[in-house]
Amino acid sequence: MDTQLRSSTADMGARAPLSAARQALALAPALAAMSYPFWLRAFHAVGTQWPLAALPLLAAFAMPLVAALLWLRAACAAPGSVFELRVRRLALLGVAAPPLFVFCAFLLGVLGRPISEPLAWMAAWLAAGLWAWAAPGGAEPVTAPPADMTARAAHGVVAAMVLAFIGFHLVNHLFGLLGPQAHAAVMKAGRGVYRMPAAEAMLVALLLLQLCLGAWLAWRWSRLRMDVYRAVQVMTGVYLGFFLLTHMNSALVSARTLRGIETDWAWASGAPQGLLLDAWNIRLLPHYALGVFCVLAHLCCGLRSVLLAHGWRAASVNRGWLAGLIAAVAVSTLIVAGLCGLRLPGA
Repeated sequence: MDTQLRSSTADMGARAPLSAARQALALAPALAAMSYPFWLRAFHAVGTQWPLAALPLLAAFAMPLVAALLWLRAACAAPGSVFELRVRRLALLGVAAPPLFVFCAFLLGVLGRPISEPLAWMAAWLAAGLWAWAAPGGAEPVTAPPADMTARAAHGVVAAMVLAFIGFHLVNHLFGLLGPQAHAAVMKAGRGVYRMPAAEAMLVALLLLQLCLGAWLAWRWSRLRMDVYRAVQVMTGVYLGFFLLTHMNSALVSARTLRGIETDWAWASGAPQGLLLDAWNIRLLPHYALGVFCVLAHLCCGLRSVLLAHGWRAASVNRGWLAGLIAAVAVSTLIVAGLCGLRLPGA
């Protein structure tokens, strides 16, 4: 993998200019992101008329997945022009549409809502699409940076340091399947440690450092050809970065600092309306679901790299990686189901 990182531009030859159709397809992540909030509105408009209501909700989930598929397709080859490089980065940004949409609401609120949310959202993605479209499209090999082993090592060390908190946080949410009281009891025990001023300050500092390291690595990796495992790692890392930044902002700044709201189960689940029945809260459903999946999937990708570096058989490690992604889907589904009101029998 490191050899690939150092020599990923070796096979870049002259490429024919992209056709207009391929250029339009390359900008699909921006178009998908533009439509994202309207699918959520459609779900709320349909209401509880199941299974009809599931269609717009599935479409909303499909919008970042469109960007994900285009990123995975593009990542199998090194970018041959500035246009291709920008398109790859646009796809990565499109994957993170759910947390970006949550942050958009906060930012507009801070600014006093000078324009409507849909207009601001569409204008931002139109600008992003035009930024990619305006790039030179002729064959022009993009220079790949050398491997930044220091940043990768630091990223892994910081991940190990915050892993205990992330693991506890996810397990705490799984206790929501037993009811808000069970969740609150576990959370109270954990907060006795991570809500201590020194511990909380250190945790926030480590998370911000991790976001900076991850952004630096993703920016460099976006120039390279990579296999599907590395592509998934970069993609889930980008989503995770925006998710953590938005989640910390929502909890520490918007809720606790600006509005004095306790970030408990009621806050996370959008009580009293809930995540499903409120026109604003519905955006949190894909935000949370994909966030939990990307946390676990990103960790699986990192663990895969570590195991391969220590001589484990590639076939066994790759099967474990796939099993980890399936488990990530299951954990994400259970956590979101609990936030939406599902309870285990007898709870």
